[in-house]
Amino acid sequence: MRKKICMLVHTHSFLDSRIFKKEAKSLQRNGYDVTMIVPRIKGTLFDVDKKPFDKKFSATIFKHEGIKIVTYNLETFKPSASEMNKNLVKNNDSLFNNPLTKLGIEENADIYHAHELASLYAGIGIKRMLNNKGNKNIKLIFDSHDLIPDPLDNRILTPTNKAEMLKLLETMIEEIDQLITVSHSIKSWYIAKNPLLPTEIIYNSPPLTQNYVQRNYDQSRLTVCYEGHIADNRKGSRDKIFKLTELCSKKIDFNFKIIGGVLHGHKLSIPDHLEENIELTGWVDYHAISNHMKDVDIGWIDFDDLQNSLNRSYALPNKFFSYLNNGIPVVVNKCHEMENFIKTHNCGLVINKAKATAEDYAEAFLYLNKNREKLKTMSINARKVMERLYSWDEMEKDLLKIYNSLLVGSINKFNI
Repeated sequence: MRKKICMLVHTHSFLDSRIFKKEAKSLQRNGYDVTMIVPRIKGTLFDVDKKPFDKKFSATIFKHEGIKIVTYNLETFKPSASEMNKNLVKNNDSLFNNPLTKLGIEENADIYHAHELASLYAGIGIKRMLNNKGNKNIKLIFDSHDLIPDPLDNRILTPTNKAEMLKLLETMIEEIDQLITVSHSIKSWYIAKNPLLPTEIIYNSPPLTQNYVQRNYDQSRLTVCYEGHIADNRKGSRDKIFKLTELCSKKIDFNFKIIGGVLHGHKLSIPDHLEENIELTGWVDYHAISNHMKDVDIGWIDFDDLQNSLNRSYALPNKFFSYLNNGIPVVVNKCHEMENFIKTHNCGLVINKAKATAEDYAEAFLYLNKNREKLKTMSINARKVMERLYSWDEMEKDLLKIYNSLLVGSINKFNI
């Protein structure tokens, strides 16, 4: 009999690349029966750029690419950290009176896989109630995509709210069977909280690009790419893109390519004098990203405002691995985890500043343009490290090992 997996989702799109495209599809492909319980906002499901699906996916329950999708309204489940803390301590099953817990119980799965604090809270309610019936021994995974709350971010949460969320996290990880996260730094942070916590890393890497052709870097034009969400003052600043493009274009044949852009409802206006130098593809299908990167020479990541975000220092984001997967060296400011990776594998260039300017990046791009052989070596290294260690093909093996260990009860609980 096939083992049943239930993904619990609270804020992400059901098409999220990590949750649906990678984890859920990998599990389904390897013989698991996979269900996802996902939120609607104002009655509609939404894409990764937050655009609502007005005419698609209207059924409450449906199948998409072989995976069962069960939906609920997010507006009916918005618990505060304080409320969740009180309910967990009281240990009263009736207090888990929310749609995500109820729908999860109805699925009667073998493993529940939660992706946010609120979905983890719902998962604990599911685990308590199903296991208390005496005929189940379900397992609960928490997939920590980043640190919530971010220990350094004091702009959104008050100190009181942050303390409540941290208390909630520390309480809930005592009841999980496995933690999965995305970088060594985040894993170390959790292990410092609980040395006995079973923790593994599943990187946000894509499957290996097929029909890959090594770049020769013999074209006169230099194309730099940014992939993902443009969010000023945090990542992908449009002002920096415009400025560095202006600086580089004055000296070389330069093109800046944006794959993705702003979220639904926002607009990215390119200055008139840069329209010939900046290419905007818009949001593209996950599987089409590599095709849009065929003419890219350098990948750009700028995680600004590091003093207010430990997550950005600890991140190895999707775009980082997308670049490497396509043999594209990465240029980034001084972010701890990416800096270590790039220096270890010689697959890019790190600006030796936490707060790098457009001028700093322009200087780096012009340097690499002059040193094409170095750029080619970095490109070869980028692709090799993905082939040997970091592609989703390898991550899938690790994910399946985790699931198998949970199901046979042989997981090693000592990660010291």
